[in-house]
Parts: sequence; C-alpha cells; structure tokens
Amino acid sequence: MTAPTSPEVIGFYHEKTGSIAYLVTDPATKRAAVIDPVLDFDPRAGKVTTQSADAILKAIEERGLTIDWILDTHPHADHFSAAAYLKDKLGAPMAIGEKVADIQKLWENIYNLPPYTTQYWDRLFADGESFSIGSLDARVMLCAGHTLASITYIVGNAAFIHDTLFQPDSGTARADFPGGSAATLYDSIERILSLPDETRLFTGHDYKPNGRAAQWESTVAQQKQGNTHVGGRRDRGAYIKLRESRDKTLPLPELMLAALQVNLRGGRLPEPEGNGRSYLKIPLNAF
Repeated sequence: MTAPTSPEVIGFYHEKTGSIAYLVTDPATKRAAVIDPVLDFDPRAGKVTTQSADAILKAIEERGLTIDWILDTHPHADHFSAAAYLKDKLGAPMAIGEKVADIQKLWENIYNLPPYTTQYWDRLFADGESFSIGSLDARVMLCAGHTLASITYIVGNAAFIHDTLFQPDSGTARADFPGGSAATLYDSIERILSLPDETRLFTGHDYKPNGRAAQWESTVAQQKQGNTHVGGRRDRGAYIKLRESRDKTLPLPELMLAALQVNLRGGRLPEPEGNGRSYLKIPLNAF
C-alpha cells in the first residue's frame, strides 16, 4: 500500500482570535487550497479589514501557486470567514460541509431573519466525499459536536481538524453552542484518533497556555498519549461529564453574535441597506 502523500502546510496565526488559517500545497503541481481564512473585524469601530487574508494572498503569489479550493471546516463563532473575499480575488470555488444548512435553520430563528441559502458555497461536502488538491487525494470526515456541520479535511497524511482537538496541552473544543453536543464531539474525536498514528493533525485554534508560543501541529499518536481531555483514551462518560462541566464556565465568544451572521453567508457581509451600508443584527437576551 502506497503511503499517503505529504502536503506542504503553512499556518497563519491570527493573534486576536487565536485562530489558524492554512495554505495547503501539493508540491508536485503547485496547486493548493486555503482552509479557514480569517477576515479581520474591529467590533469597537465596526470595521472589517483584510490584512490577514491579504497575507495569504501574498504567500500564494510569492510561491506561484494556483488555488483549487477555499475551504471552511464549519461556520466559525469567533471570527469572520474570509472565504468570500478570497473567492473574489482568486476565482476558486468555496466549500463547506453540507450540514451548514442545519445551522442556518437554527440561527434564522435566533436572528429572526429570512431564510439563508446554501448557494453562497460552490460545493457542500458530505461525510466520506472525496476531492483533490492538485495530485493530492483529499476526503471529508464529518466531525460534529462543536457544531452540527463541523468537518475534517484529510489531505494526504494531514488532517485539518478544526475545533475538535486542540494541542495536547489545551484539550478539546467546547460543545455548548446551538446544536452542539459533548457526546457527539467525543465520537468525532474517536474518529480522528482512529486515523494512523503518524497522521499530522492541524487544529483551528491555539490560545498559548502558560505563555508558550503558538502551536498548531501534532500527530494522532501525540494526542492519544498526551491530550489533557482525552489522552490515555478517557472513556465516553467521563469525557462528557468533563466537557459539559467545563462548558458551563465559559463565556460566549466575543464575536459570536456578529460572526455567525457573516459566516452563514459564506463570509459575505449582510446585504447593504438603502444607504449602501451593511449592518449587523444582535439578538438581545438570547443567551
């Protein structure tokens, strides 16, 4: 059996939100994908800017890459997605997991907005679906729990695991958002830890515990051995109790109520009103 190809992976750390976006390249063809790009937002000024996404564009240009895909792992709650901005710049198709439609239905009611559409994305991936980045084989694995729609992208020997597992010293993602489930998250983590031990895992966030430098790559073997929440293969019941107890102590992400409005539109701002300006709608006392 041929060993999986190893893609080149560059992480772009977003200091304000602790998020990591990725540029994933097939060295053989110089074709690539962008995963979970960030659009900058200053909530005090209500200002959206593109410096983080522009850094990815610069890296693409410097390396002479052709972009096959702009991928999101799920609708993010802590930052705006730059997927639509990069699509406008690069012309590459946008994709996300097909269960994004279920999250849209949940939040339509919370925001009291007209129905969203999944037509913001060019492709909606189902669990197990395959695609390619250049000559690299890639596939999709549903990893719900943090959200209903969370997916992992497995590209060669690398897996982009979004908000399921963090670095081993940081544990796992919360599961208390609308549609979230600690039990489902545990099952999704088990799917990831069933990949070959040498699989490279790239997480979606790092909050630099104890002041260490930002990190975002580990392996399945390292997570099995040392993850503070599931290392040593903590059993399902104990994990659910730990996760639900911890989630009760966590505040909502600062940007969640703003970010979901944008990210459920594929990273596009709300439609401009009569004066040509877009506005965010914040539900009061909803949480």
